[in-house]
Amino acid sequence: MAMVSEFLGQLALHAGTSDPKFPTVVPALDFDPDRDATRIENAIKTKGVDEQTIIDVLTKRTYPQRREIAFAYERRAKKDMISALKGALSGPLETVMLGLMKSTAQYDASEIKGSIKGLGTDEETLIEILCSRSNDELVEIKSVYKELFKKDLEKDVAGDTSGNFCKLLLALVQTKRADPSSIVDYEKIDTDARALYDAGVKIKGTDVTTWISIMSERSVPHLQKVFQRYKSYSPYDMQESIVKEVKGDLQRSFLVLVQCFENKQLFFAKQLHEAMKVATVIFFFFFFFLITDERSTSACESAILLQDHRIQSWQKLSYNSVASAAVVKYRACATLIS
Repeated sequence: MAMVSEFLGQLALHAGTSDPKFPTVVPALDFDPDRDATRIENAIKTKGVDEQTIIDVLTKRTYPQRREIAFAYERRAKKDMISALKGALSGPLETVMLGLMKSTAQYDASEIKGSIKGLGTDEETLIEILCSRSNDELVEIKSVYKELFKKDLEKDVAGDTSGNFCKLLLALVQTKRADPSSIVDYEKIDTDARALYDAGVKIKGTDVTTWISIMSERSVPHLQKVFQRYKSYSPYDMQESIVKEVKGDLQRSFLVLVQCFENKQLFFAKQLHEAMKVATVIFFFFFFFLITDERSTSACESAILLQDHRIQSWQKLSYNSVASAAVVKYRACATLIS
């Protein structure tokens, strides 16, 4: 699957030339759930399905508004809207539209469940979600996971992973990360930087337990300063040290953590760029949607949920040349970050 040209053409990229508006998906001022439900019902009944109308409605409404539309649809059509969408759509567009009917935590919880059920484990999905979400987001994901699947996320992760990789994921899921403080503790910064060095590059082998403890329990602003201080002890920066010291899923997990600590916007800009080269694009569309939806701002007043402009800026600054191949099914995504 390739990125649709319309999606690329409608990207509202900023590079400091104007102030961004946050969030980009806001409640529709003239919102009428009954009218929207009628539009979707008619679009589904149209011969061949009027996909563009479905896209226009669902991508320009916040999650609470989409839920209202679903309720109005059920009252009007006497059937579940999600089931109707499943029957009318297919392929990537179906995946995108059905995903929009889930909350952020519901989507993440479903992706995690899908990654560990059955034979084998989709480690990439586990790493992508668990290593890039904030404490508050992980708390909500755990709650929703329990509600949806009647199981504890920690137990499922423990049952499907092993070794130090398992220990790291469990440490993150336990959400022990400290909250940011207005007081900068330079002594602790130095102590942690030295501990990371002493547990890795300085010795033969790696004291992974120390790395896990520091990276899963310290606040993000603190860790940013720790990684800067770390370079005064080590001939390598933190990411280079990770590559030298650990391998496999554990390496990928630590790298995602550090990249997100240092610059989460740049991390996802790079991920988006890589996604354009391969078939696994849908997740990144959802990432953009989930962080720009107005409900996220209401749920957690965190700058990380308002980073759509910054990701777009990093994407523009880092990668001016992008794929131009078009797939019509992806036109839905053009409105999510424009």
